Amino acid sequence: MAKLLLVAACALIDRDGRVLMARRPAGKEMAGLWEFPGGKLGENETPEEALVRELKEELAIDTEASCLAPIGFASEALKEFHLLMPLFVCRKWSGMPVPVEGQELKWVKPSALTSMEMPPADRPLAAQLRDLL
Repeated sequence: MAKLLLVAACALIDRDGRVLMARRPAGKEMAGLWEFPGGKLGENETPEEALVRELKEELAIDTEASCLAPIGFASEALKEFHLLMPLFVCRKWSGMPVPVEGQELKWVKPSALTSMEMPPADRPLAAQLRDLL
């Protein structure tokens, strides 16, 4: 049985209803693809705790677990592991998102999400989010 990898992702939604997407930087696996910000859960970390930490590390913004609402998840069998990725929506944070880790950031209208090049696990989440918004 494949090892389970739990990764939490977040759809930051601004006042205009746009979603923040991040482009994976050169040198990383799946470089150049657009994804929802987030990352792997640390040991004994909940998905919400991981997102609060990851958003601070990756985008230099602050939010709280109470500001994160789960809306769906992706489950995908990959070569080395099985990926389980819950997607949370966040509309409340402090600070302006900046690309701390060299990634490119882009605010996107929900209707444009599914036309972006994304990792396979993000695609169904983008469609769910577009339909929700």
